[in-house]
Amino acid sequence: MKELVKKYCLKVGSELTDEQAEQFEVYYKLLIEWNEKINLTRITEPGEVAVKHFADSLSLLRYCEIKKNAKVIDVGTGAGFPGIPLKIARPDIELTLLDSLNKRLVFLGEVCDRIGIEAKLVHSRAEDGGKKSLYREKFDYAVSRAVARLSTLSEYCIPYVKVGGSFVAMKGPELSEELTEAKNAVNILGGKVEKLTEFELEDAGSRTIVEIKKLSTTPKAYPRHSSKIKAKHL
Repeated sequence: MKELVKKYCLKVGSELTDEQAEQFEVYYKLLIEWNEKINLTRITEPGEVAVKHFADSLSLLRYCEIKKNAKVIDVGTGAGFPGIPLKIARPDIELTLLDSLNKRLVFLGEVCDRIGIEAKLVHSRAEDGGKKSLYREKFDYAVSRAVARLSTLSEYCIPYVKVGGSFVAMKGPELSEELTEAKNAVNILGGKVEKLTEFELEDAGSRTIVEIKKLSTTPKAYPRHSSKIKAKHL
């Protein structure tokens, strides 16, 4: 795994040290071990994990300039992507991992302990956390690799971002329809699409990274309850 992760991460612009490659290897072993107990990922083959989870996560660093010592929250982090790979590659960032399933957070806690990184673990639904003063508009960046449509993800994630910060969504190909659909939501929530990057991830297909700049405070009415978000996008 160490050589695989070094190879694929280098292709997205991240040159890993031996120590970082070792951290990814331990992460991989724990992912496979825990995946037998709780559903974390359908991707388990070493090469596929190296590219589709680890390198894919680090592609964010190639296309978005994450400032030094930035406060970053990974919303709906799941098995820790992209948050934990970002923290391995950029130890300076202050990382928060938010997920609605406590079992996943127990897994993430063990990963952090075993590979020697620090992260704050938050057990919460995205829409609930975004309402709390402890987290609302407290982060330089909110990141998410979730599968929800961009209009939905924006309502979940933009409330966490302070004015001047960014929400970065990691998506698949052919995003034009989602972007059009999300334009009103992004505007209402205080954001503006600043940068759109489409690229090919070797051995994994097309990817799109959307960077939304937070220009103004998110109105207190948002995020709405998840049932309303799912029923009708802004």
